[in-house]
Amino acid sequence: MEHSILFKGKEIALDEDGHLRDPNDWSTDLAEYFASNDEIKLAENHWEIINLVREYYKHYQISPGIKMLLRHVYEVLGPEKGNAKYMYDLFPNGPSKMTCLYAGVPRYRG
Repeated sequence: MEHSILFKGKEIALDEDGHLRDPNDWSTDLAEYFASNDEIKLAENHWEIINLVREYYKHYQISPGIKMLLRHVYEVLGPEKGNAKYMYDLFPNGPSKMTCLYAGVPRYRG
């Protein structure tokens, strides 16, 4: 079921998964809002991954699943960050799910 939220005086349309209907509605403030709902305070290491997901989506027009996300992070940032332990430490409710939400892109459909 689709719905919307009122954020900073603007109605933002969400899809059935709670992700932005229009990625152009994304902002860092909105990402922080979504993260706060998960009780996460976004730090520099979170933003590094979120920005990679945004770039990935912009380039490929698809959101990365966990395997694609880990591979991409590994290739760009190296093995110390491109591994499941690191990603789950940052995004404990599922790195692909959470990063796609915070990055303002659709949920991965694999």
